[in-house]
Amino acid sequence: MRKKRFISHDPTIKQMGLALAVGVLFDAFVVRLAIVPAVMTLLGKSAWYFPKWLDKILPNFDIEGETIMKDYSEKGKEPKSYAGQVRLNE
Repeated sequence: MRKKRFISHDPTIKQMGLALAVGVLFDAFVVRLAIVPAVMTLLGKSAWYFPKWLDKILPNFDIEGETIMKDYSEKGKEPKSYAGQVRLNE
């Protein structure tokens, strides 16, 4: 008779799995949905403080394209829109 590989009858393994699952659920629901927003509300604007010396060192990543849109608006041009211009091979 073949043994099943991934099923363990060791109670220590089961306890560790349960503890890990409870820890993940506690972090997801209690910490991230209650404690972090409460602390950020109490801190107010100081929660968003970023040192000026560090801001000079770190690169500026423009993920949403705000710099490009600003450049277009200063030049008076409209950015190209490629929406709806995709053609399928007919």
